[in-house]
Amino acid sequence: MTAAPLAASTLPDNVGYVAAAYLVFLALVLVYVAIMATKLARVERELGELNALADAPPAGTPATPPPIQEPVA
Repeated sequence: MTAAPLAASTLPDNVGYVAAAYLVFLALVLVYVAIMATKLARVERELGELNALADAPPAGTPATPPPIQEPVA
């Protein structure tokens, strides 16, 4: 006997269904990873915006503080 007929006679009939199930599972994992990647990108962008807002001076304040005047004695 050669290997091909032996393998064909020992494999169950539902191999196609098992392969399809693995492909569906792989597709679901890839969709999940893509969704998480987009959420991570959005959170990183929003975090950058918040850091920029935190570093900016408050509205209505001058960009540079007024000079300190020495008292004249």
